[in-house]
Parts: sequence; structure tokens; C-alpha cells
Amino acid sequence: MPHIALNSDLPGIIGLMVHRPDTGGPLGDLANALLRAPSSLEPGERELIAAYVSRLNGTEFCASSHGAFAASQLAGGRELVQDVLADPGSAPISGRLRALLDVAAEVQSAARPVSDRAIAAARVEGADDTDLHDTVLIAAAFCMYNRYVSGLATELPKNDEYYAQAARRIVTDGYRAGAPTAIQETAA
Repeated sequence: MPHIALNSDLPGIIGLMVHRPDTGGPLGDLANALLRAPSSLEPGERELIAAYVSRLNGTEFCASSHGAFAASQLAGGRELVQDVLADPGSAPISGRLRALLDVAAEVQSAARPVSDRAIAAARVEGADDTDLHDTVLIAAAFCMYNRYVSGLATELPKNDEYYAQAARRIVTDGYRAGAPTAIQETAA
């Protein structure tokens, strides 16, 4: 049961965004910029970073949502996402992505500079300044999103099909286009 009375029964951050569109709109815009806008990282890779940070933070709604969004955009699909969330060190991903996940994990663990070791390892694997910037910003933002979702004790969807339906909408329309209407329809 959420800690506050929401004006919908929508799960996770979606319920919070619909409840407070004045703050939900900018949060959706930020997610769209981080995860959908042009970048040196593919959208599926960025979604995987968001899912991984959310898993580290123990925020099931965000880990499952962004895991589904990543799976729908990565060649390895759901199995790859599960492998990464279980153990990125042995998952079948590029060295560059593995090193960026290490950077994201450092951001998630504490508000301090990422270690020189992690930055150097990412650079050796081909990460550039934009990759590093975007990884750090995605990880930092998802720490905020995760704390928002978990801090207010939002609910999980009633069935796992919610994540697949939401993934189709996100991949097609992004994070802002028709979100409340589309999500209300999928939540039913």
C-alpha cells in the first residue's frame, strides 16, 4: 500500500507521475532525454544500465520495467537482461558495456567520484567521454527515481504482462507521448 493516497491505481512511478503531473512531466522528459534521445549508447544499452542500477537499489518496479524495455531492444532479449542483472561479469556483453556497468555500480554505491580504475577500464574498452557522461547521469538519475518509487512504497503491477505492454509503448512512443492514457489501458 503506497504511503500516500494516489489518484489512480497505476503501479510504480507511473502512478506517482499521473498523481503529480507538474513533477511527473519533467521526470518523464528527463527519462526520455537519458534513455531515448540520440547518444553514443544504444537505447537498449541505456535501458540496461537503468535496470542494473535499479536492481542494485532493490527497486523491483524499475528493474523489471527497464529490464523489459532493454530486452525489447537488445539482440539477446530477456535472457541477456537476466544474465546481466544476475552477474554482469559473466554475461555475454561487450567489454565496453561491462565496464560502463561497473561505472554505474560505483555511482549507485556512493556519492563520490568514480574511481580512476573504473574510468580507465572503460576507456580501454572503447568508452568515450559521452559514454561516461551518459552512464554516470543515467545511474545518478535512477538512484533518484528508485528512491522516489521505493520511498513512497508504490505498488507493483498486478501481472507481468504489464512490463511487456509498457515496453512496446516506450519503444514506439518514448516516455512522454500519451503515457497516462496508454499505461492506464495496459494496467487494466
